[in-house]
Amino acid sequence: MDPKYFRPAEVDSLRGDSTKVEFQELVKMMVDHDLEIAEREKVLVDAGYIDAQQQP
Repeated sequence: MDPKYFRPAEVDSLRGDSTKVEFQELVKMMVDHDLEIAEREKVLVDAGYIDAQQQP
């Protein structure tokens, strides 16, 4: 392994604060992000850069 690819400060444990975002808001954020990705993929399909049949 090459040490140049190591993170400068590796952490053993990461924790988040679930009180910052309500569940409904989190779901909306996730769906909005998925829709944004789908719109980008549609642009690429329509322009002929990717094959629509190969999309999951």
